[in-house]
Amino acid sequence: MDGAYFVGRGEILSWINATLQLSLAKVEEVASGAVQCQMLDMVHPGVVPMHKVNFDAKTEYDMIQNYKILQDVFNKLRISKNIEVNKLVKGRPLDNLEFLQWLKRYCDSVNGGIMNENYNPVERRSKGCKERSLKISKKSSKSLQANRLSGANSTDRGPCVGKVCNAIAEEHFIEQIQQLSEKIAGMKVSVDSAEKERDFYFSKLRDIEILCQKPESEHLPMAKAIKKILYAADARDSPLPEANEIITKSPGMFLDEGEV
Repeated sequence: MDGAYFVGRGEILSWINATLQLSLAKVEEVASGAVQCQMLDMVHPGVVPMHKVNFDAKTEYDMIQNYKILQDVFNKLRISKNIEVNKLVKGRPLDNLEFLQWLKRYCDSVNGGIMNENYNPVERRSKGCKERSLKISKKSSKSLQANRLSGANSTDRGPCVGKVCNAIAEEHFIEQIQQLSEKIAGMKVSVDSAEKERDFYFSKLRDIEILCQKPESEHLPMAKAIKKILYAADARDSPLPEANEIITKSPGMFLDEGEV
């Protein structure tokens, strides 16, 4: 395995925090893709459109937009690394750690790992946020002006007609989409948690099954009772009474040491 993948999460976080002047405590905090974009912005100045990078991304939809920017940068730089977006946006520690380990190795390979001393990470982030906010503000202002003009030219047809009505409906739908995206993200986290819990208990049951199947223990009444429960096909009727019967009817099962 590549030596880059043996770099611990503590070292990775220290590297990111020192380089970008951040205070990350967990690797999952980079799941939005914004940090990865800025790392490439530092080693390849001018390649990353920082005004498009969203450092406040919370929903999977917003995070995916950041990874689209990152993929475009990879294409420009001819970097063949595959970005597993579906895994990264879920915030799983291992997936994000592996990607950061690769990213560190890549950044260290550019210019011999010597960082640009003139690069101001805080200024680049704030500049990007300001430019993005300014564009959003301009779009909102233009939309508002269009709505007012449309309203002024349509007074004879009622207060909600034409472009004004469409603009209101569009804003409502955008808000609904945002809310649904957040709900979906929360549901995915719940499903992931349920799957992890399911896999945990399944592995425990499998261990018990293997133990009961061993030649030295499979003939024991307790092993037979456990397998009776494990292999019960009908979920409606509990196999526990039959399992208890196997144990209680077994001779010598509850004899004291002096009676054996």
